[in-house]
Amino acid sequence: MTTTAFRPTEQAAQRDRCGAPIVDLTVPVVGGSSVRSSAGTAGLDVSEAERSERFAQMRAGELGSVHSWELVTAVDGPGTRLTVFLSGCPLRCLYCHNPDTMEMRRGEPVLVDELLARVERYRAVFAVTGGGLTVSGGEPLMQPAFVSRLLRGAKERGVSTALDTSGYLGAHCSDAMLGDLDLVLLDVKSGDPDTYRRVTGRELQPTLDFGRRVAASGTEIWVRFVLVPGLTDDVENVEAVARYVATLPTVSRVEVLPFHQMGKDKWEQLGMKYELEDTRAPEPELVDRVREQFRAHGLTVH
Repeated sequence: MTTTAFRPTEQAAQRDRCGAPIVDLTVPVVGGSSVRSSAGTAGLDVSEAERSERFAQMRAGELGSVHSWELVTAVDGPGTRLTVFLSGCPLRCLYCHNPDTMEMRRGEPVLVDELLARVERYRAVFAVTGGGLTVSGGEPLMQPAFVSRLLRGAKERGVSTALDTSGYLGAHCSDAMLGDLDLVLLDVKSGDPDTYRRVTGRELQPTLDFGRRVAASGTEIWVRFVLVPGLTDDVENVEAVARYVATLPTVSRVEVLPFHQMGKDKWEQLGMKYELEDTRAPEPELVDRVREQFRAHGLTVH
């Protein structure tokens, strides 16, 4: 596998300020990396429309609030993916590693045609690697009209599509949008309603309902479960998730994601209270136990 080539396009001071290397857009990317390296909104033209015009464009789905984008392999679906992260999320997950995506106002206004031009640029890469477009967040279903246009445009270009979502706003996903999806990455954060509320500040039921609707449509699902010691690792909580997932016939894999502290500094920079400061990453034995719980229900686990 060829890895993505990065070349410096900014001064060191700007790299330090932005935090991540910038993809040199003058060089076609012919592979990818399994390590995230966000380009922010570098390379995308930001809308300079007046405020009233922006609101009209957002209502029509022509304009979205974009946090960042990246080209990465084996992370947000099969093959090399152009992953677009949208701003805005109704959940307040205690372990969120991108709290700067929680508020839509923190994003940059980007036209859907601008993103589709980037999708067009990497069509050959997607064809070779079996990749495509993944829309993530934040919670992308905070901006359903924009997501709908973006997915439709990708499908019109023959590009595979995926949606990375908590499912909490699944009611915002129209049947037409669901029809334009090849894969749903469904974050099932807990199987116990009380634990889910503790983790996210919201109710579990909408996620369960959306997962069933996606499965009924025949759309492939990858389930993601974040394993946090002392929060989501309870045996019965994991069993509740596994039992639910086993009822969804289109689930092809479950990803057990060990908790990490990579987002801690962002919480501090935003002046937000980070409640998991003393929580350690799960021990390998705990990760193995949880993965085995899912496998016991006949699920393919990664």
